[in-house]
Amino acid sequence: MSKFIITGGPGAGKSTLIEALRAAGFRCFDEISRQLIQQEVASGSQCLPWIDLDCFARLALKGMITDHKRASTFGQDQALFFDRAIPDIIAYLRVGNVPVDALFQQAVQQYPYQPTVFVAPPWEAIYVNDAERWQTFAESCALHDAIVETYQQLNFTLLELPRISVAERVDFVLSTVSQYVPMSIGTRNSSTKLN
Repeated sequence: MSKFIITGGPGAGKSTLIEALRAAGFRCFDEISRQLIQQEVASGSQCLPWIDLDCFARLALKGMITDHKRASTFGQDQALFFDRAIPDIIAYLRVGNVPVDALFQQAVQQYPYQPTVFVAPPWEAIYVNDAERWQTFAESCALHDAIVETYQQLNFTLLELPRISVAERVDFVLSTVSQYVPMSIGTRNSSTKLN
């Protein structure tokens, strides 16, 4: 199977694109960090990115590895989409000035993705804060830059998503993905939602 990452700074339209791809019938994996923040806040935990980034990063890594393993159980002819992936954790640690443990670098090698990665650029017109997105737009831009630098250092090829409608972004992604995976009915599963 082909595991495609959609990344970028907070509020750039990644999750909206993932939802549109899911609605089009593709298997998608939601952003782990948003789920973890909700879970940790509800439990009263201190393992949150603005309190203990190292602890949070390790939880996120565990979740991303679990998703990667789940994805590996699907057919070889399927295009799978991930809202962020293991390299994003490294970028967030770097921005937070937290040492990057070797286990994160090892995980990138052990759990590979497609080398072509879609990156959503900062887009102030659509940027909003919510319960899981506390960063300012300037901080989102800084995270975007760190994410791009990290993926490039890890030898991924970044393909910037244009600032166009969600439907046009879906077409852009699928046009690119079709170079790797035939876009036949066998690559989709409209009844499956993965979290």
